[in-house]
Amino acid sequence: MHVTLRQLQVFEAVARHLSFTRAAEELYLSQPAVSMQVKKMESAVGLSLFEHVGKRVHLTEAGREMQHYARGIHALLAEADQVVDDLKGLRRGRLSVTVASTVNYFATRVMAVFAKRHPGVRINLGVTNREELLRQLDANQTDIVLMGRPPENRELVAEAFLDNPLVVVASADHRLVGTRVSLARLAQETFMLREPGSGTRMAMERFFADHAMQPIGGMVMNSNEAIKQSVEAGLGLGVVSAHTVELELEAKRLCVLDVEHFPIRRQWYVVHRADKRLSRVAATFKDFVRAEAVALSTNN
Repeated sequence: MHVTLRQLQVFEAVARHLSFTRAAEELYLSQPAVSMQVKKMESAVGLSLFEHVGKRVHLTEAGREMQHYARGIHALLAEADQVVDDLKGLRRGRLSVTVASTVNYFATRVMAVFAKRHPGVRINLGVTNREELLRQLDANQTDIVLMGRPPENRELVAEAFLDNPLVVVASADHRLVGTRVSLARLAQETFMLREPGSGTRMAMERFFADHAMQPIGGMVMNSNEAIKQSVEAGLGLGVVSAHTVELELEAKRLCVLDVEHFPIRRQWYVVHRADKRLSRVAATFKDFVRAEAVALSTNN
């Protein structure tokens, strides 16, 4: 089987997006050029790698197997590239960091300072939910992840770098602002919720379960911004990271309620695969986060 690296690159993009159009956009190619590379690879393999059902693209069994190997080859080539960059020092290199949506407020501050100190490093920052973070770690698609505590049933290295207190927020004119709120009273309020699987949602549910509470659930949203806007509009309360509401508190659009047993004490972690050989750039970034996080979190 003779397959070129270009064919593997095009195939991997189509397999990841399950779309010839999106792969073409990512690779700055025409769609016919992408189709041609895939056909050449299918000819070399001797089997169809994709099947079309209606307007949707699906991987065949052979396609799923080739996707596994394509990812591995891509990871090895990226590692070799990083080793060469390491030999040249930190004057250049690439860094892929993926962060939980809650961490994004802090991560952009960290990345800005790191980029100024290492201007030759090209940084790719992705923001997503907990489920996708873990998928990317499983697939070795990112160097470093910043998130809440990862599950213990995965082969990961995780080191805490910053406290992440969760607080209850309300609109500025909410009836509970300025009062000491008991958990019994809190249970009478409607909460805006993150999506199932969110780290914040899981921490909130564990807290309420530990205190034998069943809060009233309102709308379910997949971003902190949506939670904050809904709370500000008076639709209910929210449980969010204290780091995410600095601007809203300063502008007096939201208030943190004084609730017994709050805040919920959590931490953020810098995470990578246990079997991943960190490049010099990635190792330097990891050390930077651990050393500078506290100072950067208070440097508004």
